[in-house]
Amino acid sequence: MTGARMNSDELRHFIRDIPDFPKPGIVFKDITPLLADGRALAATVDNIAAPFLGAVDVVLGIESRGFIVGAAVAYRLGVGMAIARKPGKLPYHRVTQQYQLEYGVDSLEIHQDAIAPSSRVLIVDDLLATGGTAEAAIGLVGTLKGQVVGCAFIIELGFLGGRARLGEVKCLSLIRYD
Repeated sequence: MTGARMNSDELRHFIRDIPDFPKPGIVFKDITPLLADGRALAATVDNIAAPFLGAVDVVLGIESRGFIVGAAVAYRLGVGMAIARKPGKLPYHRVTQQYQLEYGVDSLEIHQDAIAPSSRVLIVDDLLATGGTAEAAIGLVGTLKGQVVGCAFIIELGFLGGRARLGEVKCLSLIRYD
């Protein structure tokens, strides 16, 4: 551990609200100020990794900001990393999991050999909103016969109820907006 200690309220100061992005009525939660501050980034990684020390074999980062945080968490935990991407981005044999959006369907893909059977997996992303993407990532891990030990997010938009879609999976969010 780096010793960077910051609580949720301190980390919240590094989240920038961008109104009407990507469309009117949406307030985008921008984590780039948090990523730009070494102490805040270290605290974020430490706070996500700490509850999972010794309990994870691989981190699964969800495209795209989940790659940034997931790689750092995997390094902190001393484990490897797998990636879940949007369709058409992975070059090797892959499995796909569809999920429901507010106005349609999307999907995530993962290489078929990214997670060994029985591997303990921590899913990492920047944001938990409606839960569809995280639910799809859980499905991918299950298809590969891995075991999800938790999902971790920098931000959770609690008012959207995404946590309910994750079932009994341990869920960690550093900053919550209700």
